[in-house]
Amino acid sequence: MLRMAKTAAHRLRRRPGWFCPVPLRSRRDGWSAGRQCAFLAHLYLTGSVTAAAKAVGMSRASAYRLRERVGAKSFAFAWDRVLSLSGWESADPVREDFRKVTTETLLARLEIGLVKPVIYRGRMTAITRKPDNSTLFRLLRRSDGEQVGNGQEGHER
Repeated sequence: MLRMAKTAAHRLRRRPGWFCPVPLRSRRDGWSAGRQCAFLAHLYLTGSVTAAAKAVGMSRASAYRLRERVGAKSFAFAWDRVLSLSGWESADPVREDFRKVTTETLLARLEIGLVKPVIYRGRMTAITRKPDNSTLFRLLRRSDGEQVGNGQEGHER
């Protein structure tokens, strides 16, 4: 009888990608950026929202409330990406219309940046951070448009 090796269930799911953490007040017992990363890492490893929330010291209900908050679109997409099987579903993010986003919101996103949990040997070992370059380019494009709109040229000699 030929036995095939079983693939671990988390190997069938996608690893958590880059996401912008949900902006919240700073609380010791709240959903910090590190706790959001740890939640996504445990969700990847277990496939269970309840187990992942319990592993980071939060409740399942608070995880779903976090997902539904304003500004949680990137976190919700990362959540969906982790739970979707690799190759089964398109993981294209829903494009946001940045013409309708205020400059203050873009500046806040630029300050926060993007985060991604690093998973090694079945554990989250670190959090990688990188600047949100697309937001920076949108702000630059918007500021260039304002200069041209005010009658000023971008390059003065």
